[in-house]
Amino acid sequence: MNFFFLVVAFVFVLIVWKGVKIVPQQSAWIVEKLGKFDRKLEPGLNILIPFIENIAYKHSLKEYAYDVQEQTAITRDNVTLVMDGVIYVRIVDPIQASYGVSDPVYAVTQLAQTTMRSEIGKLTLDESFEERERLNANIVNAINDAAQTCRGCHC
Repeated sequence: MNFFFLVVAFVFVLIVWKGVKIVPQQSAWIVEKLGKFDRKLEPGLNILIPFIENIAYKHSLKEYAYDVQEQTAITRDNVTLVMDGVIYVRIVDPIQASYGVSDPVYAVTQLAQTTMRSEIGKLTLDESFEERERLNANIVNAINDAAQTCRGCHC
């Protein structure tokens, strides 16, 4: 008799543990039902169907800073520059960030590196020092345009 109550209590705790989820503020969790996208959980208390629905992805909606690795670029007047940077990334569409690309932060960082090299290649050495604001704006615009296309992140 005691064993029966112990099993029932264990099953009850397991169902509650699998079915009740509390999503923190500034987070979005993606739910899949039997392996297929079902919905996005908002912050607060959420109920899942145990063993049928599961949390597939957890995204923070906060802005994070990532280092862009040091790299070389050649200016229009054939001068080699070594540059690095910092990119600020924030996920604005957690569904697209989950299913649009396998690693959205890596994709945005790679795009930032490519765009930095491309924009430096359009300028001479003197222009690259004088027009840092414009260079920065061009890089941010190129990344935001690409992010709007994939609609997963925003820089």
